[in-house]
Amino acid sequence: MLKQKIQELFVEPGCAKNQAKSDQDRKKGCGKPLTPGAAAGGCCFDGAKIALQPITDVVHLVHGPIACEGNSWDTRNSHSSGSQLYRLGFTTDMQNLDIVHGGEKKLYKAIRQAIKRHNPPAVFVYQTCVGALIGDDVEAVCKAATERMGVPVVPVNAPGFVGSKNLGNRLGGEALFEYVIGTHQPDDVGPCDINILGEYNVAGELDQFRPLLARLGIRLRCSITGDARYLDVASAHTAKANMVLCSQALVTLARKMKETYGIPYFEGSFYGISDTSDALRAIARMLVEGGADPSLTERTEALIAEEEARAWARLEPFKARLKGRKVLLYTGGVKSWSVIQALQEVGMEVVGSSVRKATAEDAAKALERLGGDEDKLADAITPRDMYAMFKEGKAEMMLSGGRSQFVALKARTPWLDINQERHVGYAAYDGMVEMIRQIDLMINNPIWEQVRKPAPWEA
Repeated sequence: MLKQKIQELFVEPGCAKNQAKSDQDRKKGCGKPLTPGAAAGGCCFDGAKIALQPITDVVHLVHGPIACEGNSWDTRNSHSSGSQLYRLGFTTDMQNLDIVHGGEKKLYKAIRQAIKRHNPPAVFVYQTCVGALIGDDVEAVCKAATERMGVPVVPVNAPGFVGSKNLGNRLGGEALFEYVIGTHQPDDVGPCDINILGEYNVAGELDQFRPLLARLGIRLRCSITGDARYLDVASAHTAKANMVLCSQALVTLARKMKETYGIPYFEGSFYGISDTSDALRAIARMLVEGGADPSLTERTEALIAEEEARAWARLEPFKARLKGRKVLLYTGGVKSWSVIQALQEVGMEVVGSSVRKATAEDAAKALERLGGDEDKLADAITPRDMYAMFKEGKAEMMLSGGRSQFVALKARTPWLDINQERHVGYAAYDGMVEMIRQIDLMINNPIWEQVRKPAPWEA
C-alpha cells in the first residue's frame, strides 16, 4: 500500500515538474535520490515529522530506536499559542529484542500509556526504518488502539528509506487527508473561513498576518500545521478557500481537498510587501466568488493601502543604507522567489538564488524576479564557489539556513538566518520591516570592517 501511495504522489497532477517528466523519470521519484550512509538533508520520516509536529495538542509517538526521535525532535522553531504537548518527545525506543520478536505489542502499550497520562485528543504514530523492515503493521495497531481506547490514533507510514524529506512532507499530508480532515463537523461554519497550507508558525509568524485577516472579518479555520489543534485540522474541510504557502510540500493535499470538498486553492506568499498585498487580494477574491459579502474587496484594498503606507514609511530610513547592496539568497521552496521580491523592494540586488528545494513554478517565479538571468539560479552552490563569491566581492551578504553560515563567516561576510531554525518572524508587513532592520543591523555592523583588517602582527 505504501509503495502504491508513493507512486501516486510521483504523478501528482498539481505538480508541473512531475507532469513534465517522462514515465521512466517519474518512477524515480522527486528530489535527489538518497545515498545510504551519506548526509541526505533529511529522510522521509524526518519530513513527515516536521510537517505534522506543529499540531500542538496531540501526542507525536515515534515507533523506532530512540535516535529517530532524538534527531527529529523540535527541529523547526514552531511556536504555540496554547498547548505545549507537541514539545514532548515520545518514542517506543526499540531495542535488539524488539527487532527479534517484533515491536507491535510495545507500540500498543506505548499508545495506551500516552493516552492515560496525557489525555490527548489524538495520537500520531510515526513509522521508521526499523519498524518497517521487520514488518510491524503500524496501521493495524493504530486501528485496534482507536477502537479499544476511543481516541483517534493516526498512523503516519513514512519510514526514512522510502525517499526524501519532501516526500515525507507529502506523506504527512496524506495521513491528514486520510485519517483526520473531515472527521469533525463544527457548528460555527462561516462564509469567510480559510485554511493556510504549508505554514508552520516559524518564530510565531502567524501572529504577523493573522491579525490582518481578522481585521477583514476572515477567520483562519486552520493553519496546516502551524499552531494547529487536532479539531481544527479535522474541521478544515469546511473552509471556503485554501492558500498554499509551500506547494512542494502540500500541493497534493490542496488538490485532494479541492476534488473532495470543492475548496479552491491558490499559491501565495506573505514575504514582502507586494506579495502580502497580492495574497490578501487573492483570498478576498476567492471568498467573494464563494458567496462572501462583496464589500470584502473594498475593505481589503483599504487595509492594504493603510498597511503599505505605514510599512513604506518605516522602511524609508533603511533604503539609503541598503540600496545596491548585493545579497546571495541560499534557501529553497517558496522563499526562493518570495524573499527576492522583499529585498528588491528596498533597492538591494540579489546576485543569486538557490532553487534546490523548489518546484518548477517556484523556479519560474524566481527567474522572472531576477530579470530572466538564468545564471543567477542554481540547484546548489559548492562551498568553494560560495566562498569565492564573497572574497571577490560578488556578494556582500548571505541569507540562508544554519548549515551554510560557516562559509560566509569564514569569508568574513555578514550572514542572516532565513530558514526554519530562526527566532525572528519575517512575515507580512511588520515582518518585512523587521527583516530589513535585521539585514541593516548585520550588513552595516562595524565589526566586519574590523575583522577584515590585517592583524597587528601582519601589518
